[in-house]
Amino acid sequence: MEDLGQEAQNSVIVRRLTKAYGSVKAIDNVSFRIGKGEILGFLGPNGAGKSTTMRIIAGLSQATSGSVHVCGVSVANEPDKAKLHIGFMPENNPLPEDVRVIEYLRYRARLKDLRGLDVKKRVDEVMEICHLQRKAGRKIIGNLSKGYRQRVGIADAILSRPDVIIMDEPTIGLDPHQIIAIRELINSLRGHMSVIISSHILPEIELVCDRVIIINQGRIVASGTPDSLRKEFLPLNRYKVALKVSPEEMDKVAAAIGRRLEVSKAEGPDAEGYYNYTLKSPETEQLSRALIAELSKDTRYALKEVACHKPSLEEVFMAATRKSWTQVREGSHTNSAEGGSK
Repeated sequence: MEDLGQEAQNSVIVRRLTKAYGSVKAIDNVSFRIGKGEILGFLGPNGAGKSTTMRIIAGLSQATSGSVHVCGVSVANEPDKAKLHIGFMPENNPLPEDVRVIEYLRYRARLKDLRGLDVKKRVDEVMEICHLQRKAGRKIIGNLSKGYRQRVGIADAILSRPDVIIMDEPTIGLDPHQIIAIRELINSLRGHMSVIISSHILPEIELVCDRVIIINQGRIVASGTPDSLRKEFLPLNRYKVALKVSPEEMDKVAAAIGRRLEVSKAEGPDAEGYYNYTLKSPETEQLSRALIAELSKDTRYALKEVACHKPSLEEVFMAATRKSWTQVREGSHTNSAEGGSK
């Protein structure tokens, strides 16, 4: 009964997944779930096991042990049935260069068992969703920009209305305008399909994903929303301060203010003689006003700026991967991310 409940609420259930190449484990005993309609960011350094995991979920590679169920179907035991629920967009999308977008998508629709009028109807729908209808639909794929080629790849992935979309680096090599367009496209899928995105562009992951899993050396080292991961890995409040105080003096100034303030980073001086500091404190109260009041008392400081600093997902990523090295050495790693719907 527990499994039936999990399958009703989760599109993907990964249990104790391991992939070994000889004595080397690309992924090691990985477990996680993805809720229906959820957008999940899958992060990790190069070689961490992201692409291996995604290819196993997509049925393109076999695991050494463990299991993957997509919409209740075992990927290992019923790969063809499982693939009916999956749309996959690889990092280097192998699109043909010499056919028109609409011809390619109609061909792909027929390969995915769409027939008759359903082919034209669905191709028109995905071209509208991916904003290919007006400008790119009649163009030769080889003449498209990188951004439009990515849109064609996403259109292909969602043609058969799959329950799960897997995207490996969907915004790599795109300019800022193209990245925003792809971000909006992915956001439009929320609630309709479960989306797994692997990317090195961490600000984009934070903007588009409901939850994040970080993997390192084949093991899950963090899982949660960006805000919950901040609280877990970087729990101290941080403040950016710009003023004319040398690093030697700044330690004394922070100690005099109290509030358990500590200087964690110092940069400068700049051309105007200002230093930029990052201060951290375990105090739960917001200290920006208190810092302004204290640092304004001495005009020699020439206080220029005080701002509460929200750690970026990149900082969280670095903290989580650093912590993982310690956990592996101490043997305390659990390697499970049972998030999503349960």
